[in-house]
Amino acid sequence: MDNFAAIDFETANNERSSVCAVGIVIVRNGEMVDSFYSLIQPEPNYYNYWCSQVHGLCREDTEEAPVFPKVWAQIAPLIEGLPLVAHNSPFDEGCLKAVFRVYQMDYPDYKFYDTLRASRRILPELENHQLQTVASACGYDLKAHHHALADAEACAAIALEIL
Repeated sequence: MDNFAAIDFETANNERSSVCAVGIVIVRNGEMVDSFYSLIQPEPNYYNYWCSQVHGLCREDTEEAPVFPKVWAQIAPLIEGLPLVAHNSPFDEGCLKAVFRVYQMDYPDYKFYDTLRASRRILPELENHQLQTVASACGYDLKAHHHALADAEACAAIALEIL
């Protein structure tokens, strides 16, 4: 796969619609050519302790952030015509569908590929198939795990190796 957009969401709480950060990496002709990162005001707008512990974001970080439709208006032209790739795509695809529903936006049926599922098939010898483990096996050093853009970059690197 030479052309795709790797995507990663972070959520504020257990609701899939509560996206509070998004990272996108655009790959064309097998090269990472563009990226996008934004904080997002989550819906519903509260943070639970566990999610904040994972990604380090809290309400103060996103109080002034744009709402999802404004952020997606910037992303949509970047990813137009590209399949989306995520590590554990059911989570990220679920987030995307949920937030589209919350804002009553028409969902364009994005095609998703899953590097987690592919890594289990192609790299069965790994001790686990967490993003940082698979990224390392693919020669990518993930330094800021659970930062949406860093995770999207790691996912793109994995996809370039195994998809």
